[in-house]
Amino acid sequence: MEKPYDYLIVGAGLYGAVFAQQAKEAGQKCLVIDKRDHIAGNIYTEKVEGIDVHCYGAHIFHTNDQKVWSYVNRFTEFNRYTNSPVANYRGEIYNLPFNMNTFNKMWGVITPEQAQARIDEQRKAACITNPKNLEEQAISLAGTDIYEKLIKGYTQKQWGRPCSELPAFIIKRLPVRLIYDNNYFNALYQGIPVEGYTKMVENLLGDTEVRLNVDYLKQKTEFDKLADKIVYTGPIDAYFGYQLGALQYRSVRFETETLDMENYQGDAVVNYTDAETPYTRIIEHKHFTFGTQPKTVISREYSAEWKPGDEPYYPVNDEKNGALYQKYKALVNAEPNVIFGGRLGEYKYYDMDQVIEEALDVAKKELTRFWCGK
Repeated sequence: MEKPYDYLIVGAGLYGAVFAQQAKEAGQKCLVIDKRDHIAGNIYTEKVEGIDVHCYGAHIFHTNDQKVWSYVNRFTEFNRYTNSPVANYRGEIYNLPFNMNTFNKMWGVITPEQAQARIDEQRKAACITNPKNLEEQAISLAGTDIYEKLIKGYTQKQWGRPCSELPAFIIKRLPVRLIYDNNYFNALYQGIPVEGYTKMVENLLGDTEVRLNVDYLKQKTEFDKLADKIVYTGPIDAYFGYQLGALQYRSVRFETETLDMENYQGDAVVNYTDAETPYTRIIEHKHFTFGTQPKTVISREYSAEWKPGDEPYYPVNDEKNGALYQKYKALVNAEPNVIFGGRLGEYKYYDMDQVIEEALDVAKKELTRFWCGK
């Protein structure tokens, strides 16, 4: 019996929306479902006092990929926002990423040569030659002072583990620059959608059928009958009923409030890097879009260990979880009609541009035969 849809896409987030858009362009009929009551997954934004509030944490689009940038600009217009967060350590303010402004505030140095000499001196004093964990990697990159004030407390709050127990690669994506430049990403293209991320995803989905408040795994047998293939963007371990054990994630809790003032902190993102402050950062949403509203909305972010019922945010990419994921990945071979994608389906930390690139690449391989036939 012919099924009513070519693809069932589980998850109305960025990966699912991009695949749905590509499938529709190739002449395929899709049904998109999501267990939440809204589209756009974790990049969902909603209007509060005229401000686009990032309901699941700050998302700044940035990429060096011309293909991805051209693609997303088909569906939204971006502003010129440049991510320049600051760190608050017990009332002291430091620029991020670590750059000459940071080093000048920390040590009083003026030149790149002076800054590098101080980092080298502290690395040598710590006797680090081959960093074995995040703590050693951080000291090797930026020195002991930067590590103690701006990395240690924040990272341990974020991951719920001592830095000495975290893998070194986590910190390798942290920029350290010997120039006076507060541009965190240093990407060729960056900004925030002028109309918000929700509108961008809405434009990606177009008139594709979407059903919300639907739990695929609870109705899997029923939904699998509707389409020839499944694109699954939920947690891979949940798909297989946690039969090999649960993968670990970090979750995030938000405390959001509207304040009767124009400007609370003067920046969109302020990280609190001391161990005593319970939250990791405060987001002031209006600054992402240069807002002039008479009120402001802020969100405090609290990192927590994931438990059932929480939203999984960050995979814990240590050796144990990596090995468990590989075992689950081996089970994928027994599911030839299912495509596993996205940060949860692949148990992988993705930036937004990487999600889009991956979805486009998978869609190209999957849908080429339909485009060729058009």
